[in-house]
Amino acid sequence: MRRITQRASNELRSIPGVRNFGAHIGRAEVADEVVGANFTENWISVDPKVNYELTVEKIQEVVDGYPGLYRDVLTYLRERVKEVLTGTSASIVVRIYGSDLAELEKKAKEVGNLLARVEGVTDLKVQPQTLVPQLAVKYHPENAARFGLSSADIRNAINILVNGTKAGEINEDQKIVDVVVWGTVEQRSSIEAIRELQIDVPRGGRVPLKDVADIYVAPTPNEITRETSSRRIDVTCNTKGKDLGSVAKNIEEKLKTVSFDAGYHPEILGEYAERQQSQRTLYSLMLLSLLGIFLLLYADFNSFRIALLILLCLPFALSGCMLAAWLSGGILSLGSLVGFVTVLGIAARNAIMLISHYRHLEDQEQQPFGLTLIIRGALERMTPILMTALAASLALLPIMIGGNKPGQEIEYPMAIIIFGGLVTSSLLNLFFLPLVYWTFGKKTKVVKQ
Repeated sequence: MRRITQRASNELRSIPGVRNFGAHIGRAEVADEVVGANFTENWISVDPKVNYELTVEKIQEVVDGYPGLYRDVLTYLRERVKEVLTGTSASIVVRIYGSDLAELEKKAKEVGNLLARVEGVTDLKVQPQTLVPQLAVKYHPENAARFGLSSADIRNAINILVNGTKAGEINEDQKIVDVVVWGTVEQRSSIEAIRELQIDVPRGGRVPLKDVADIYVAPTPNEITRETSSRRIDVTCNTKGKDLGSVAKNIEEKLKTVSFDAGYHPEILGEYAERQQSQRTLYSLMLLSLLGIFLLLYADFNSFRIALLILLCLPFALSGCMLAAWLSGGILSLGSLVGFVTVLGIAARNAIMLISHYRHLEDQEQQPFGLTLIIRGALERMTPILMTALAASLALLPIMIGGNKPGQEIEYPMAIIIFGGLVTSSLLNLFFLPLVYWTFGKKTKVVKQ
């Protein structure tokens, strides 16, 4: 990995626009990621003056020039978000759970072959199960019982010889150094030496390890991952040319055709699954919020009709959000959903203030209900409504002009959605809502006898 990283460094730094390069291989002793020495992260900074898309394409070409590697080219923010969601850097993760590693690997390859035929799937990877040599010990209880030895005695003896055991500490210059006892290099690196290891017998004397256990080298997977008390293997992929939602739905349909034995099952995780969960949570909270808004409106206006009128006008304000989302690619991200909520709050606030102003004109200034009242109220509220929309739009303008560049993966779609919603919400409050209030907002007089 050091050799490949050094060669890649020379190639990447020769690309016009690549300003800096750095890398770390493996992991620190106490790190947030559990990776081996075969893992490296290369950090590349791109000059903002060059064409970003073209520079990234050249970086991707260099990375793809090293066969046999699993690699991703991601911005820092997107990589961090994906790592937090599933522990991988892929957009879609099919996680297969089960007990037997061989069966898991078989099903993972089957799922990988199915996903390869899904349109829009790219960077498809099946978590590799590389076999590495490992020292195996098969305990013989009958032979060990004759010497009064238990499996713990044998395990401790081998552990001291091969792995070492802490025997104490040395304090020197305010530093604590562990004292570890273990076998010599010749003993640790030779199976025959391990087999001849002399184990103390409780009744006195010693017995060689080979008399109470079989010692041999067995192939073992280099990595065994677990979650929810079950072993798992991941099949990961990204999307290209199609939106994330449609690709994930096609993958769900493909998975239904795969049969899994009892104790084995797949789960779809990643950015799409988290987005679906976030949407469900957000929709639930939105319904509760709308209910709360309705109750507050009723408490303020003391009229079911006015409260319901304002709520029914809010979807018109959100129509601009939907149009903006469709024009920007039709993909709803978490930032887009935040934009919807923001526009909903702005539209509701302006509608409440407009209706309250109409009521003020009627109750405090004795303006008779009619077209004159409607026009006057709309004109007097036009300035604050337009100022709110213009101030928010000017704040969002730099983000929209900058485009969907690194660091703005969340802010850019949110800005687009809010801008589209501000346009329709302003039209709602200045034209549509006054007409609706003129039609349905007249107070019902109660005649007392």
